[in-house]
Amino acid sequence: MLTRSSARQRGFTIIELLIVMAILGMLAVMVAPNLFNQADGARRDAALSQISAIASALDTYRLDVGQYPDELQGLMENTSDRASWNGPYLNNEVPRDPWGFEFQYSVDGNTYTLMSYGADGRPGGEDNDADISR
Repeated sequence: MLTRSSARQRGFTIIELLIVMAILGMLAVMVAPNLFNQADGARRDAALSQISAIASALDTYRLDVGQYPDELQGLMENTSDRASWNGPYLNNEVPRDPWGFEFQYSVDGNTYTLMSYGADGRPGGEDNDADISR
């Protein structure tokens, strides 16, 4: 049979639980921002990798057809109606950037611009909202 003194020693006091919860809360406050910054950096790296893959496909398209496509969909379908088209030039559909937006593509003669507008999906911005291009 348990005595009064042994019954009190079985559990934690409310003060002990509050101290442990406060320590866990402080640890979460210190660790969480680092985790979020790493996730944002990973998205930027993924966008650069996707841009590089699309750029390679665009360069291959230009070698085959003689010019860059008017739109990125030209990498997947023969929108130029040229016999020299040897696509599709990407394994899957044209990807969206890591934030779910379409990549911005424009072509002017023999040069093109390919970019992601970042987390906000709008031109310009800073940090996570900054434009990413090659």
